[in-house]
Amino acid sequence: MHISGSARRWMRAALSAAAVVTLAFAAAPSRAHGAPKTPPRVLKMAVGVCGVCHGVTGNSINPMFPRLAAQHADYLEHELKAFRAHTRADPYAVAYMWGIAGGLSNASIDALAKYFAAQAAGPGLPHAAAWVARGNAIYHDGIPAQGVPACAACHGPQGLGSAAFPRLAGQHAEYLLKQLQSFHSKMRKTPIMDGIASSLHRREMRAVADYLASLP
Repeated sequence: MHISGSARRWMRAALSAAAVVTLAFAAAPSRAHGAPKTPPRVLKMAVGVCGVCHGVTGNSINPMFPRLAAQHADYLEHELKAFRAHTRADPYAVAYMWGIAGGLSNASIDALAKYFAAQAAGPGLPHAAAWVARGNAIYHDGIPAQGVPACAACHGPQGLGSAAFPRLAGQHAEYLLKQLQSFHSKMRKTPIMDGIASSLHRREMRAVADYLASLP
């Protein structure tokens, strides 16, 4: 898959920043929320590898990459194993996560999932009020005329999810929109979401994404 020049520049800058942060964590690991219970080798990977794109506490600042902080450990474990098995195939999964997850053991996946699940979620991200209001309506009420159920039925009224369904509150809108489009095109295959996304227009996807991103 082609990676844009801006993405490559971001990766180079993030690698440099992560190297500095890794040294800081090594000097004072107890400062990292959840760090004392994380094996040193896994903490090193969480900070020095995962942290390059997702942020050292899972609160990524680049909307290309999802926020992992406070995500459910069971969900993170499931997705990491899907990346490892090459069964999750959205564009950035292929470009980044297939290679990174390929060498992870089950124990490492479990520890990484628990590390990021233990981190504090970041604040919501502001978006235009009109889009947020439209997304709020779709999220809680669905679009009956198009056969779209309420997102809240699975992801919860506040977007916090559960062990089986991911937390969506505070996620980057750009990332959520990209995933909805991947479900729509069947590049990312999930039985429940394939049917729902195929019934949504892009403007409706954007509204839901903006609403969820605005949640704390």
